[in-house]
Amino acid sequence: MSENGRAFIKMHGLGNDFVIVDARKEPFQPSVEALRRIADRHRGVGYDQLIAINPGEGEYTAKLTFWNADGSESGACGNGTRCVAALLLQERTEKWVMLQSIGGELICRREDDGRMTVDLGHARSDWKEIPLARKADTRTLTFSKGPLKDPAALSLGNPHVTFFVDDAEKVDLATLGPEIERDPLFPERVNVGIAQLVGPDELRVRVWERGVGITEACGTGASAAAVNACRRGLVGRRVKTRLDGGELSIWWREYNHVEMTGPVSLSFHGTLAPELLAPEVRG
Repeated sequence: MSENGRAFIKMHGLGNDFVIVDARKEPFQPSVEALRRIADRHRGVGYDQLIAINPGEGEYTAKLTFWNADGSESGACGNGTRCVAALLLQERTEKWVMLQSIGGELICRREDDGRMTVDLGHARSDWKEIPLARKADTRTLTFSKGPLKDPAALSLGNPHVTFFVDDAEKVDLATLGPEIERDPLFPERVNVGIAQLVGPDELRVRVWERGVGITEACGTGASAAAVNACRRGLVGRRVKTRLDGGELSIWWREYNHVEMTGPVSLSFHGTLAPELLAPEVRG
């Protein structure tokens, strides 16, 4: 651990906020305790996910590691990936960049209007891939919690369930979210989405993120809601999702890849104090 701390960049996508550390030259592998201290919005910096940009392998520009605010590792983060891609594209003449994560390949591009798109890869709907604890029809699970019932489930590098309701605002997500997240049906826990059809190919989406809580926006959560709604026949393959922090455009391509497009914003540059980082385990 450096006596001078560690440089970081704070960014967000529709209020879904991230602490980003460039670890391409100096490894960064914080302890769970350090991650939780940094995530504290009063005594630390505060974030929904912390992202390390590691050296890429082969044709990949970088490999990303994602941690949730509770210190657990996540396989994917759509909005965070878009933020990192925007940073890396400042170093390149191309409008696209290929990234890696434990959840798979992530191809990103800058649109002509300045928004960033990430290809999240395949939507995985087999019960073993999500994973679930038992065999089930993932388009309509036999599962309920309070007023919520019969969700659809899939994985986009991390597990999601989507409940379809008449009024998303009336759902007590703060109470139901953590109960569903840790239900035995989901051995790796689960992200919980609440979706309401508000117009042709338009959804109102709220998300309880695994290891984080309710967030202003969740890219993979919005994408999962759009794909699950299409699987149910409620929308087409191009869907506008309205989250607390703004809008994301989702396109479930015919070859099963899911693309998510939206804005990114830089908040500030800073330095993580040594007191926040200790103890830190070097990779």
